[in-house]
Amino acid sequence: MMIVILFRILILAALVLLFYTIIQYLKNPQRQLEIAKSTDEFYFVDEAKNSKKNIQFVYKGCLFEGEKYLGTPGDSFEVVDIHIVVRNPMELKGLSRDDLYFLEEEILIRYPYAKIEWKHPINQLLLSQNKN
Repeated sequence: MMIVILFRILILAALVLLFYTIIQYLKNPQRQLEIAKSTDEFYFVDEAKNSKKNIQFVYKGCLFEGEKYLGTPGDSFEVVDIHIVVRNPMELKGLSRDDLYFLEEEILIRYPYAKIEWKHPINQLLLSQNKN
């Protein structure tokens, strides 16, 4: 009789662990980032409380990563610089300067004191269209 009760407790624990694992899988930000990339949606992943953790976002199938830097714009420490790179430059195909402005607005909503610096080759799009 004791073995049957123990077996039932083990089955219940296994089911709880299984449901917990499924929920963690569905909530995984990297998985959601990949889904947004495949569906050409905008998705932003960030730990706002952790200044050492880079931001990642997807827009029109292109994966960007931003490195945050702290500074003091006033009387407190805030993120003042964000350097953005693209992992695969071939994904930039089809993006316009207006798309980059949209992304800057989305970042500035989250980090109002930040100066955004686009790294190569993204900055070439901004420079080439400003010359015209």
